[in-house]
Amino acid sequence: MTIEAVIWDFGGVFTTSPFEAFNRFEAERGLPKDLIRRVNATNPDTNAWALFERNEVDTTRFDALFLEESTALGHPVRGADVLPLLNGALRPQMMAALKACKQHFKVACITNNVVSMHSPVQDAGQRAAGAMAQVMPLFDAIIESSKAGVRKPDPKIYLMMCEQLGVTPQACIYLDDLGINCKPAAALGMKAIKVMSVEQTLAELSVLTGLTFDTGPQA
Repeated sequence: MTIEAVIWDFGGVFTTSPFEAFNRFEAERGLPKDLIRRVNATNPDTNAWALFERNEVDTTRFDALFLEESTALGHPVRGADVLPLLNGALRPQMMAALKACKQHFKVACITNNVVSMHSPVQDAGQRAAGAMAQVMPLFDAIIESSKAGVRKPDPKIYLMMCEQLGVTPQACIYLDDLGINCKPAAALGMKAIKVMSVEQTLAELSVLTGLTFDTGPQA
């Protein structure tokens, strides 16, 4: 089927991955590597992170819940210390690819985010907020988990986007840095690309779209 839309995740796609910041934080604190990811992967539909991204708890409650969950894994970490780590630096090549795709396809964003002073959406003083300000106006449609009350990998959020764009899943490409979020998109019929590097991503996107993207050194 002809491609009609390219749907993008935000963090870890247009910006450097927060996982890198998580690992730096863990190293600085003498914590086990990937502890934060392990906390987030435990009870992934009902844990502090899931509740926060669906806007079912506020920042104060998230702080307390994350502390409880990390403590249960043997290493207490406050949620308030994790939120600033979400910020990342803009990947200019990905933004250029978005602009190129926009000339030929509908473009949209599905992002799991949180409503807090440290959210990439809310904190204009952070690098990710600056990236948001540059990237988000380019999209034809945006779904934020904190506003929609549903988050990836729930298939509903992908179908919601298809309805907004007026396309079928089979006519869409979906990009995300998490395999768990790519799987439901692929199951619905989307062409899913797991973002592991800029070069790999743009090579796969080029094959699917027929467009040529700059894969030289990043700025």
